[in-house]
Amino acid sequence: MSTRADSLAYQSGFGNEYASEALAGALPQGRNSPQRAPFDLYPELISGSAFTAPRHENRRSWLYRRRPSVVAGRYQPYAQATWRTGGDKAQAVPPEPMRWHPTPLPANIADIDFIDGVHTVAANGDADAQSGVAAHIYLAGRSMEKRAFVNADGEILFVPQQGRLVITSEMGVLEVKPGEIALVPRGVVFKVALPDGPSRGYLCENYGAQFRLPELGPIGSNGLANARDFQAPVAAYEHDGEVAYELVKKFGGHFWRAPTSHSPFNVVAWHGNLSPVKYDTANFMTIGSISFDHPDPSIFTVLTSPSDTPGTANCDFVIFPPRWLVMENTFRPPWYHRNLMSEFMGLVYGEYDAKPGGFKPGGASLHNAMVPHGPDEEAFDKASHAELKPQKLDNTLAFMFESRYRFIPTEAALQSPQLDTDYADCWAGLEDQFKS
Repeated sequence: MSTRADSLAYQSGFGNEYASEALAGALPQGRNSPQRAPFDLYPELISGSAFTAPRHENRRSWLYRRRPSVVAGRYQPYAQATWRTGGDKAQAVPPEPMRWHPTPLPANIADIDFIDGVHTVAANGDADAQSGVAAHIYLAGRSMEKRAFVNADGEILFVPQQGRLVITSEMGVLEVKPGEIALVPRGVVFKVALPDGPSRGYLCENYGAQFRLPELGPIGSNGLANARDFQAPVAAYEHDGEVAYELVKKFGGHFWRAPTSHSPFNVVAWHGNLSPVKYDTANFMTIGSISFDHPDPSIFTVLTSPSDTPGTANCDFVIFPPRWLVMENTFRPPWYHRNLMSEFMGLVYGEYDAKPGGFKPGGASLHNAMVPHGPDEEAFDKASHAELKPQKLDNTLAFMFESRYRFIPTEAALQSPQLDTDYADCWAGLEDQFKS
């Protein structure tokens, strides 16, 4: 199995019926589970949705592998104390805006791989109830060698901020750089390599309905993230498959480990519509106003996880990429706001136009439901007096995990030295300018 970027190939589309084989003839034709599969491979189905889910929501893939997943040792508890699941309802969260400075890489970063490097900042919902999300920071300095991970609680959305990731999954290999994102479905085994060394980024762990492309409505048939720009891996397997691995599983908020006598990345062929994918945010077709006012941030939604209330998402993944601002007689940064939805925000690179000084790449902010927020004093003053000519916001990429549920920061996040206890001061200078 190759992990060289220049040798990787991809399939195009989001939620497509993909089909791929690393060995010609390995994929059965005309049936999913023949009496004997080609090359004596084991057929194995992975279902990402209930069997009876509506066709347009049904996700599943058939894998043809050298050994089935049931071949593994007994699971034993595994300690991962910094990755939390769901919100701690006993944790009192002040109703005020919060911000964290970038978390520095620890001194022992060379000893930390992806599994051990995940730190939960805030979470909500319940994995067993299949609702809510968790927002994490990952700090990793060592590639996962002969070690694999599977999350039975939710799918994982990767947002790298520093350093590329090479994500090897059962379906194949994805390389993901800052500015790109990757989505690994619930239950799919993967490992993470770090070709650039120490790496930092954000994760959204989604317990609810699977992420999908948002409906376009009056936008029409083109715009936002187009399905063709998502890339799924092609089949690839580790040829030296009889090598012992450690498999770590997240299950019901707890972590477990089991030995295996072989590589879990032994899928020679597969087909279906459940697959990891990656997406380059540079391909996002940004929509904006060409007359007046700043539109709602929902126009920047890349992926959405719907809830049982139409239009009110379990989670929306929203980006703020480079774009033109041309609105007339308009305060162009995002307006002051109190929102039913809760907003966890991060910055991949550049500046965020509403917080040009205080919000740094690798940092995070949290504005929970009905917590007022908006441009700081510097941004307000600049936007109020700027000459309104066409303006390009360039070299910037911010994002938001927006959820109908209140985010509850972990105790570690509330006690972190990176918590900006002076965050509210950025609005202190907004004086009463009323003139009657």
